[in-house]
Amino acid sequence: MTRTDGGHLDAALEGPDVTTTQTDTNSEQSEGRGRFGAGSGASGDRIFSGAALAAGVVILVVLFAVAAFLVAQAVPALVAPQDQVAGGQGFWAYIVPLVIGTVIAAAIALVIATPISIGVALFISHYAPRKLAQVLGYIIDLLAAIPSVIFGAWGILFLAPAVVPGYTWLASTLGWIPIFAGPASATGKTILTASIVLAVMVIPIITSISREIFLQTPKLHEEAALALGATRWEMVRMAVFPFARPGVISAIMLGLGRALGETMAVALVLSSGPLIASLIRSGNQTIAAEIALNFPEASGLSLSTLIAAGLVLFVITLLVNVIARWVISRHKEFSGAN
Repeated sequence: MTRTDGGHLDAALEGPDVTTTQTDTNSEQSEGRGRFGAGSGASGDRIFSGAALAAGVVILVVLFAVAAFLVAQAVPALVAPQDQVAGGQGFWAYIVPLVIGTVIAAAIALVIATPISIGVALFISHYAPRKLAQVLGYIIDLLAAIPSVIFGAWGILFLAPAVVPGYTWLASTLGWIPIFAGPASATGKTILTASIVLAVMVIPIITSISREIFLQTPKLHEEAALALGATRWEMVRMAVFPFARPGVISAIMLGLGRALGETMAVALVLSSGPLIASLIRSGNQTIAAEIALNFPEASGLSLSTLIAAGLVLFVITLLVNVIARWVISRHKEFSGAN
């Protein structure tokens, strides 16, 4: 009996020691794994934050390098005597008509493209059947990938001859309005034709971005509007548009940037000339097309003049992006996302 009790006592004394040892071992292993995981996560965070910082710095450096190059190369044209710059009246007299032509072409393109793009994006996201929406979305994405030279060829071979009768009618009927003053171009290669081509190029960009933003509208907002008795259009107006407003503005500004900098399509479609008010006569020119057409043969001061024109286009694009950011930040607090 005594030995039995002693055996039980020894077993009782030995048992907890084994269990405690195993528990301590497991705890040490868990702590080791925790320390290893924490160290690995901290290293990953440092690597990721460093890579993100490096990417941001690289973007700023590239932007600064481009601006510095443009300024350095443009200085000779900016300080040259007026009679030595293209046109013989100084750089600013040379660049102002190009700026006006660029802004006119881009503005007309946006006026045409924006309502069409928003309408198509809204149809795909909220009205079209699923299969049809998938097909239309694929077609829109495909249009966005077509090279600009293809649009230019389409514009010069098909669109320009097709719009000549319409331009003739505008000149004869509404010729008293300066923008439709005749005689109309016999070839159709006008600033209005170039703007239509730009609109066709911009539509896929605005449509694709707007469609994705419309699809991100919270379903709870849409269902709440419908539950309160709103029609489909009222639901879109009260729930979808407020939520998507900043994103749609971003899409429009992105399309504007594409229209401002487009080169080949405008160079192929537009019959360049001096600045005129009429949109249906041959004339006007954009900065990008002017650079593309004259750069191969430029040298010396003429090359500096073209680079200075590129600097002006660079500043215009930068201002457009700054204004877009300001507009988005101003309307962000009214977005449905908040």
